[in-house]
Amino acid sequence: MTLKGISPVISPDLLKILAQMGQGDEIVLGDAHFPAHSLCPPHVPILRADGITISRLLAGITPLLDLDNSGVPVVMIEPAKNDTYDASVEDDFRFSLKYDGEVAKTDRAAFYGRAKKAYAIVVTGENRKYSSVILKKGASSPYPKRKSNQTSHL
Repeated sequence: MTLKGISPVISPDLLKILAQMGQGDEIVLGDAHFPAHSLCPPHVPILRADGITISRLLAGITPLLDLDNSGVPVVMIEPAKNDTYDASVEDDFRFSLKYDGEVAKTDRAAFYGRAKKAYAIVVTGENRKYSSVILKKGASSPYPKRKSNQTSHL
């Protein structure tokens, strides 16, 4: 798909999902090992982004989706005790999201429980452990902010 200002990692189906989501809806970007098809109910759309890392998807989603500003809009799985993981994952995601707020961490069971209620799930090509993430959509205006002395012509 080639639209001006839309990253090529954003598929038409993902663009549609992002547009349909309302304030407070959540989307899961699951790593390549995320059990979306066995975990989630049939009404939750599951999209595939094989070969695309979550960082690249986040960079593509960021210009299109405002994060919720009530509560914590970014949730990741807490690494299991005594398990190895790549500590740079969160920093990579923050950079891609241009986000410096709080990131909630939850155990796998709680993360999976929340994923079952998500608006949609995208299974990615991300291979790093503990890299699945949930984003909560905020309210946004499709119109640029006006200066106080400008009047609307809409």
